[in-house]
Amino acid sequence: MRYAVVLAGGSGNRLWPASRKRRPKQFLSLGEHPGESLLAATLRRIAPLCAPEYTLVVTAEAQAEQVRAALPSLPRDNLLAEPSPRNTAAALGLAATYVRERDPEAVIAALPADLFIADPAGFARVAERAFAAAAAHEAIVTIAVPPTRAEPGFGYLRLGAPIVDTTTKDGAAARDAGADAARQAARDADEEPATDLFAVEGFVEKPDPARARAFVADGQHLWNAGMFFARARHLLGAFERYLPATHAGLATVAAALRVGGPAAAAEAARSVYPVLPAISFDHGVLEHTRALLAVRGDFGWNDVGSWSSLAALRADEADPAGNVVQGRAVLHEAHDNVVFCDSEHVISLIGVQGLVVVQSGDGILIVPRERAQDVREVASALERRALDRHL
Repeated sequence: MRYAVVLAGGSGNRLWPASRKRRPKQFLSLGEHPGESLLAATLRRIAPLCAPEYTLVVTAEAQAEQVRAALPSLPRDNLLAEPSPRNTAAALGLAATYVRERDPEAVIAALPADLFIADPAGFARVAERAFAAAAAHEAIVTIAVPPTRAEPGFGYLRLGAPIVDTTTKDGAAARDAGADAARQAARDADEEPATDLFAVEGFVEKPDPARARAFVADGQHLWNAGMFFARARHLLGAFERYLPATHAGLATVAAALRVGGPAAAAEAARSVYPVLPAISFDHGVLEHTRALLAVRGDFGWNDVGSWSSLAALRADEADPAGNVVQGRAVLHEAHDNVVFCDSEHVISLIGVQGLVVVQSGDGILIVPRERAQDVREVASALERRALDRHL
């Protein structure tokens, strides 16, 4: 059985001031369609691959009712609320725990709720491949996409040898027949061989800008799209090996789930979450495992993680001077700026270049585009100065 796990609990502080604790970026209308939130876009894209009853959404307790309102067709027990933020490893591990209790052999697709995908049909084809590869191999399967710029906020994959494998939509694989026989089997089944499946030789999460430029220049690295496919039991086995403290806490949740159902599991999560390591799945597992494969695909992927990435995905909307503008703005002799305003205010720029200028609610942000990844430091500064009401 296939399950989709949507990770929707982040605060999105690199998109401050538009993204706030009370309305983080997954609820902003930044999807492929006007007025569509990133969260709604994610559920729309996954719907052809997984029915609602096999789709789980992981979010923060404080955002749970907001998610319910946004996704009324999601079954109540399929919304998992984390009692405290412990990063993506805990979130994915929690969902894998619930899925394993339903079906240990289920294949999970873990998807962030903050991605922009220009070609949903192309994504669906690649996701089918990834589902099938995860069913056929004892490995975690990620998706690798060609980089379009040196982006330090993304993860980078170095691919190794291709794995000749023939997959069908139900996840069967002709792995043992040899390359020629596999290709023939693919032709007979009217399926093309999955020559876009590769071993991963190296993974680096969020390199510094110089290293990101080197990765793009060498032509050997691709972006990690942040979507992971694996059997539930394999995922939890990786947690046991690389994040034993997280695995131990999740085992407590699993035991409560078996005995007392979702309510008991939620109570167990409240007791163990405060002591779980706060670490991303990328750092905690992907950087260590050798059982990592990648399906290569190109479907207009972008991680809406910062103002610079938002500008990149809307580059075709730039004016002749390279400015990307959303909202009311007047620009004079200004070049390569990003302007965002979600109110009736008017932003005016004169004679400046390469800035991000954002006005949203009671917050104003001005930062060089190349420093857009540093916006998260604003959150720390506001908390230190007891101004966290603006977060």
